Amino acid sequence: MGDDEKVKSEALQIIERHQNLPSLVVFDLDYTLWPFFCECFYYDDTPYLYPQASGILYALKDKGISMAVASRSPTSDVAKSFLQRLGIHLLFLTQEIFSSWTHKTEHFQRIHATTGVPFTEMLFFDDEDRNIQTVSKMGVTSVLVGNGVNLGALRQGLSEFARKSASSSRS
Repeated sequence: MGDDEKVKSEALQIIERHQNLPSLVVFDLDYTLWPFFCECFYYDDTPYLYPQASGILYALKDKGISMAVASRSPTSDVAKSFLQRLGIHLLFLTQEIFSSWTHKTEHFQRIHATTGVPFTEMLFFDDEDRNIQTVSKMGVTSVLVGNGVNLGALRQGLSEFARKSASSSRS
């Protein structure tokens, strides 16, 4: 079994431990799914993901959990071509990739408008604390990642999401 399959299997186990799951998981790109700023690359460069990202994406897909991208990249064309070259572009319901000073609020408003998923039903992974703080205020469960999305971040995100949904359903 390859590394991606091992990660996918472990991610599936983590997901299966939770009854309350998000309707939509949203990922930033730079330093969250991949370890670089895409504006520092060219179209013909070879993109690559963090080691556990692919297995996690495919585990979420297998569990029927929708995914989206929210990225404040000034080079959306490069980011979109990288998603395509990595073969993961079709995993995402929507890709909101554009330069912005709003710390992702505009991205999430567009994601909500496109998908109809309430903010409280979303889980978000990003490497920038300012984005995490702002998006959390919208009601999105948000997780700060240090070295890209990994199994620990997935575990943390799903646990926080489950805790929030349990407490909101009691009130």
